[in-house]
Amino acid sequence: MKHLVIKDIINSELAVSTENGNKVFEIVDSYLQKKEKVELDFAGINIMITAFLNAAIGRLYSKKEYTADFLNEYLKLENVEKDDRVLFKDVIQRAKEYFADKERFESDTKDAINGNS
Repeated sequence: MKHLVIKDIINSELAVSTENGNKVFEIVDSYLQKKEKVELDFAGINIMITAFLNAAIGRLYSKKEYTADFLNEYLKLENVEKDDRVLFKDVIQRAKEYFADKERFESDTKDAINGNS
């Protein structure tokens, strides 16, 4: 299992940018493509937001070769603060819904923004 320390990858205690989330995604994706298990260690991360998680984790659900079952088996999270666990669940749930029916999700979002229901 490949152990990745998020703080070391992003050189920060703040997991707040999409750019840093993309860095994490690229590394994780490279191991998952080889069917290597990955453990993401969030020790030392003081602030984390959904923009970072969408880029780092949510994008994994966009890849056809990664089913939810595959990701559950091959991707482990460690040292996640209790408060942040909710963020992970939300990001993963939204990613699953979005990538399962992307066109409908985008249409519903556009309608909501434009005030159509």
